Amino acid sequence: MVRTLINLDPDDKAWLDREAEARKLPMTELVRQAVRGYRIRHESHGLTDLQAALRRTAGIWQHGDGLHYQHRLRDEWNDRG
Repeated sequence: MVRTLINLDPDDKAWLDREAEARKLPMTELVRQAVRGYRIRHESHGLTDLQAALRRTAGIWQHGDGLHYQHRLRDEWNDRG
């Protein structure tokens, strides 16, 4: 494991101390969990992925009504039964 020094505001450090005590964890473990959670949230399915998907699919129904398309598909499925 790598040691890292960080500077915190006194209020943030006090909060970390209280939170670690409440969870019965060392403060260092609480910080590791927080960093790990932050990284997971931002590396997987982040807002940038959503924005990219929205850009790729923008105007996908401009040549027809999506609801009409769904009804047509469902009619096909019902005809098969």
